[in-house]
Amino acid sequence: MKDQEKKTYSKQFSEEELKAKLDSESYHVLREKGTERPFTGQYYLNKDTGIYECKVCGNGIFHSSKKYDSGCGWPSFTEPLSKDAIDVKMDYSHFMIREEILCGQCGSHLGHRFPDGPKDQGGIRYCINSVSMDFKKA
Repeated sequence: MKDQEKKTYSKQFSEEELKAKLDSESYHVLREKGTERPFTGQYYLNKDTGIYECKVCGNGIFHSSKKYDSGCGWPSFTEPLSKDAIDVKMDYSHFMIREEILCGQCGSHLGHRFPDGPKDQGGIRYCINSVSMDFKKA
């Protein structure tokens, strides 16, 4: 997605629906673009095989085979489940220039993308908040 482009997502929810569905921390991250504290997320050390899904809409976003320990404190992945699983948008908040990762179906904030991933796997690190995901074990 191009920076500042307004996209209409296929799955949309009212703020009332989201507040009823999500706990306060998940709502803060997914809807208000917050960040969970490092090394605290339930999936940071998860090594089970399965699919990580958007907590809001259930869209499959990452496969566990693409997860690795980057040491950054959040679950890290080398690539999304598919090219349509996520959107990337420029994020200029907090006096930084970063690439924000959004769910490709509902537009919820998942985390950020950085160019410091494993060189042998494309060099990209998708740094994702655990509270933005559910995990479906295979």
